[in-house]
Amino acid sequence: MKQNKRILLCLAHMSETGEEMKFVKEAFDTNWVVPLGPNVNGFEADLEHFVKGCADCTDEALAAKRVVALSSGTAAIHLALVDLGVGPGDEVICQSFTFCASSHPVTYVGATPVFVDSEPDSWNMDPDLLEQAITDRIAKTGKKPKAIITVYLYGMPAQIDRIMAIAQKYEIPVLEDAAEGFGSRYRGRSVGTFGRYGVLSFNGNKMITTSGGGALICPDDATWQRVMFYATQAREAYPYYQHEKVGYNYRMSNICAGIGRGQMTVLDRHIAHHHRIAKRYEEAFASIPGISFHGNPNADCDSNFWLSTIVLDKGLHIKGEDSVYQEAIEGAVGGAAGVVHATGQAHTDCEPNGNVEAMRLALDRENIESRPLWKPMHLQPVYAQAPAYVNGVSESLFKCGLCLPSGPMVTDEDVERVIAAIKNALVQ
Repeated sequence: MKQNKRILLCLAHMSETGEEMKFVKEAFDTNWVVPLGPNVNGFEADLEHFVKGCADCTDEALAAKRVVALSSGTAAIHLALVDLGVGPGDEVICQSFTFCASSHPVTYVGATPVFVDSEPDSWNMDPDLLEQAITDRIAKTGKKPKAIITVYLYGMPAQIDRIMAIAQKYEIPVLEDAAEGFGSRYRGRSVGTFGRYGVLSFNGNKMITTSGGGALICPDDATWQRVMFYATQAREAYPYYQHEKVGYNYRMSNICAGIGRGQMTVLDRHIAHHHRIAKRYEEAFASIPGISFHGNPNADCDSNFWLSTIVLDKGLHIKGEDSVYQEAIEGAVGGAAGVVHATGQAHTDCEPNGNVEAMRLALDRENIESRPLWKPMHLQPVYAQAPAYVNGVSESLFKCGLCLPSGPMVTDEDVERVIAAIKNALVQ
């Protein structure tokens, strides 16, 4: 019997025209096999053009934006915090409902993350809780937080207009973590361009890939120069190595940037593909009681639908749900999830509902990768002592949500197989 192919959650792929190889070959042919060069410069220019929306942008603040290509999105967040002078004794407000790369860099610089929960429409930072957190931290510590890191979860735009208004009221700089949101727009403008800094990711599972890598959107030339300085080991201008500040080896390689330049030629196609997949999922689940698709909450939001996500009502029953969580996980779950530490435990104090885990396992048996939503950072043991302002939204979503295959490698036929497998897993 022929086995069905493995349908992966999200995996970027090379362009059909082979543009990536052209730029990579050029790098080898010209011996630019270093973390700088023509491909890096070209990739940064391509990114600037995309996020600004045109070559001759008339919005002065938007037109002034510059992009630095880096080794990862995490490095971009770290460098933004370094540029802001965040350090020990400072606090940084972070969205709780996100991947750990949004908050870990805060600890790299010795500061304390302060977690803020989500609002139910976009699943991103709740503006009301944000202001509550700011005023409470000022009352408790005598100083305001040094920065705000908001996230575009699974590509969905946040209420960035309200977040920016609150940030401006208290004069706190905003760092937009748009690692999952490349290609998403809010009121027609690219996410990542509203705050002082914007972060992009080109990991292998993002909208486009450089195999690894990221970028920092800077507000102006002066900031761009400082970030570039810190990203290349902070060398002073002498004929020998002189260092007066601590720098980092964070610049993107010319080889990876060549892949990125080729990927930019298919970015619009990738976004359209994700939109089509999301629409098909939304249509399919509209007729299934107990399953809700997370779509754009209003006309202001234009998600790239990096990942299509659903939530399962607690009362929705899935075959095998009574037998989940009986064995400890030994390795990484799904795709190229990386190295994990085996704990020998099957449970934590907060985990997805039994029907969600049963659905994940049912899909896995059909060679279909799916994953729970991000576990909120305020529920992570590593941040047990961090201040948190919560309303229960992210915890509730974590317990009932699931990410479905959505990447450029997922075909229309694959989507139909995913939908059929979900229907088949339901207890009728």
